[in-house]
Amino acid sequence: MFNFDTLTKGTVAAAVGLSVFASAAFAEVTIRVQSVIPAKADEVFMLEEFAKDVSDLTGGEVKIEVLPAGAVVGVRETLDAVDAGLIEGGFAWTHYWSGKHPAAMLFGSPVAGAGVGIDNIAFVSWFQYGGGKELYDELWEQMGVNVKGFMLQPVGPEALGWFKEPIESMADFRKYRFRTPPGIPGQTYKDIGVASVAMGGGDILPALEKGTIDAAEWCCPKPDSVFGFQKVLKHYYLQGLHQVVVNADLYLNGDVYNSLTPGQQKAIEVAANASLSKAMSYRIYENGKALKDLTENHGVILHDTPADYFTEYMAAAKASLEKNAAENEFFAKVWQSQKDFAEIAVPFWAGAQTSNANLGRAFADTLK
Repeated sequence: MFNFDTLTKGTVAAAVGLSVFASAAFAEVTIRVQSVIPAKADEVFMLEEFAKDVSDLTGGEVKIEVLPAGAVVGVRETLDAVDAGLIEGGFAWTHYWSGKHPAAMLFGSPVAGAGVGIDNIAFVSWFQYGGGKELYDELWEQMGVNVKGFMLQPVGPEALGWFKEPIESMADFRKYRFRTPPGIPGQTYKDIGVASVAMGGGDILPALEKGTIDAAEWCCPKPDSVFGFQKVLKHYYLQGLHQVVVNADLYLNGDVYNSLTPGQQKAIEVAANASLSKAMSYRIYENGKALKDLTENHGVILHDTPADYFTEYMAAAKASLEKNAAENEFFAKVWQSQKDFAEIAVPFWAGAQTSNANLGRAFADTLK
């Protein structure tokens, strides 16, 4: 989780008049969306697909122009720039803005499945039918920003990470200096005695090569292989709890969104709903291809995560969630909604997923 400093609204408010969106007198609208990641990332590829869907659904009336990180403002200023109208849209993970409100984590990266067993598919169910969307809309009001948000790309679970040697228990894990996400996920590792080191993605491989850290996590087989971790570490663990659910989202300036016709707004909503499914579908296949390449061509050895990791990390994550809920009323409201949903949905979904997991394992074991 990133606690980004807020950009002073006064420094960007003067640029509102430069926004490139059409008035009601014009049929075509161009919305510039600046991403927080480079143009070659998988997330941007999927964002471009979303943009094409919006254009097709509106007969070309609404065009989304995807800009790379830093094109107009710095990564840390993205949400504030959208709020002020300097750019019409932004694309990031909502937990980046936890410095504005701690509940942002519950939408962008609810640690350990919100502590109640919610995986990435169940999270979409909560968002679409369990009251999550209404709370997500309320989040921007709580932050005090003029933003309309859309969830686009649920990913997860992220891999536990990469190690020099196999780990058979938490005692082995604690021997390593381990790159983790910032914020609650990383703090939870510290709470269970892991030497957690937060750093940006581009810094991880150099730090491994220099010995600044001994082990690392980033995301999943495809993004991890792009970073090149397999050049330094060979022992890979897929099952992790720190980011079971991670969502990349679209943020539109509220005035820009309100200037669209009802039909154009519906097109964005429909394209966003389609993206929730397409993103998961794309990632399953891309990560499958990457994992096959890593194990067959780069000497990577795949392991199961030690059992005591799950009990220790879950307990620490739940304690952290309880602390935040006690300190913030809206955080408590969102987390209670997730807990209420989980009481109904998780027993069914966990049982059904056990069948799916056993089915897949039975086939995967025949390939070894």
